[in-house]
Amino acid sequence: MDDLTGKRVVITGSSRGLGRAFAVEMAKAGAAVVINGTDATALAAAERDVAACGGRVVTVAGSVADAAVCERLVAACVEAYGGIDVLINNAGVVRDRTLFKMSEAEFDEVIAVHLRGSWACGKYAALAMRGQGGGHIINVVSNSGLTGGFGQSNYAAAKAGMMGLLRTWVLELTRYGIRCNAFWPIAATDMTEVVFERAAQAAEAEGRPAPAPAALGFGTPSEVAQGMVWLASDAAARFNGQCLTFNGRKTALWTHPAEVHEVFRDAPWSVAELTEHYADIAPEPLWHSRFVE
Repeated sequence: MDDLTGKRVVITGSSRGLGRAFAVEMAKAGAAVVINGTDATALAAAERDVAACGGRVVTVAGSVADAAVCERLVAACVEAYGGIDVLINNAGVVRDRTLFKMSEAEFDEVIAVHLRGSWACGKYAALAMRGQGGGHIINVVSNSGLTGGFGQSNYAAAKAGMMGLLRTWVLELTRYGIRCNAFWPIAATDMTEVVFERAAQAAEAEGRPAPAPAALGFGTPSEVAQGMVWLASDAAARFNGQCLTFNGRKTALWTHPAEVHEVFRDAPWSVAELTEHYADIAPEPLWHSRFVE
């Protein structure tokens, strides 16, 4: 039940790092995969890795910022394997810079790949899945989209937007047998290397050894990919609209946004009454409250 035998999977941004690990581990579990990337050399290497473990693999080069590439990805899966069971919106780039310094181009590029790419791939996958009677879309998100990230206005906005896509698609697509979930991986990759560099610098300043990625809560790509294999399998078939975080050792679900301190009255509130009402109510704690004073 927890294998992927017979599953037809499209994985965007799968030429390297975590995306490649997803492709390899899912192929080992029996899936036929379509992989994607913008670097032809890296994409060919990923194709060899998947084939080496006995997996069926098709490649589609190009950036998902181009909707035509998104359409080709889904079409390639349908043509090669007869349909599409799972879409994993994993493609992403980072252009980190503080709000004061970020350019329009840096903002737009990250939004185009993460958010518009996920929307376009989701659209074409959903059209194919509706026609075949169901499927599963998984958006790869990040803590930045849920709690914010310093120097990541573009990335955080894109990842939060992917959660917005997820919640909207649950409303629109569930009736067609299409489930939508989010996967927040915590993995040691090129994209997270800056975390380890900063930790090493801090350790050196304090005269202690640099911590290993695992000590900081990061798993290897192959370890973290086990969570994706499970989420894409029939063992997780009852999950819809969920956000799963996984680092290879820790797993958890994130709660949905919910109102607190809700009070309704028949008469409209005045400013003075609102002031009185909230006088003894403390603001909700910030996730990164230690950084905000």
